[in-house]
Amino acid sequence: MIQTLAIYALPVIFAITLHEAAHGYVARHFGDSTAWQLGRVSLNPLRHIDPIGTILVPVMLLTLSGGGVIFGWAKPVPVNFGRLRDPKKDMLWVAAAGPAANLFMALCWASLLKLADIMPDNAYLEPMARMGLAGIEINAALMLLNLLPIPPLDGGRIMVSLLPHRLAWKFAQIERYGFFILLALLFTHVLDMILLPLMNGFILLLKLIFNI
Repeated sequence: MIQTLAIYALPVIFAITLHEAAHGYVARHFGDSTAWQLGRVSLNPLRHIDPIGTILVPVMLLTLSGGGVIFGWAKPVPVNFGRLRDPKKDMLWVAAAGPAANLFMALCWASLLKLADIMPDNAYLEPMARMGLAGIEINAALMLLNLLPIPPLDGGRIMVSLLPHRLAWKFAQIERYGFFILLALLFTHVLDMILLPLMNGFILLLKLIFNI
């Protein structure tokens, strides 16, 4: 179990840190410097870690599932959408920045997995390969989960940005129930049925692209 935690620790830290920092960076680009002023546009993971969501819950799930389940969250980066130059339009780019960061990291971890595949045999290959695969899985899960059209997930924000004003306002009202909807989907395993096929397809695509 200690080995599993060691393999997953770095990918998890990078996944949540760059995801949240990306939101703040893009928000600043479009006019809202709230996250920047609070020091949240940072690669320092300590600024994004939530003791329960980033540490306790993932460790417990990894321990109880034998490394088969990973789920958690970071402290959300504060974004004042009213300060964006074009709030409804710019919301899409701010929301999409997090999943885009995870896509980028998944490609980086796939590169590490490819490197482990072509390097001469040595003692570091297995840990490299396991960490590369863990990085792909974690970033795929975080990217695809956040793209679900459920406010306040990034996919929900993107939907609000794309919908006509009247529908967008009504759809945004779901946000107050978003966390409970996610919990219900998680505990009824509906979330697994949605995400696992998408994750498997995404990972297969990466393996084909990198010829792993």
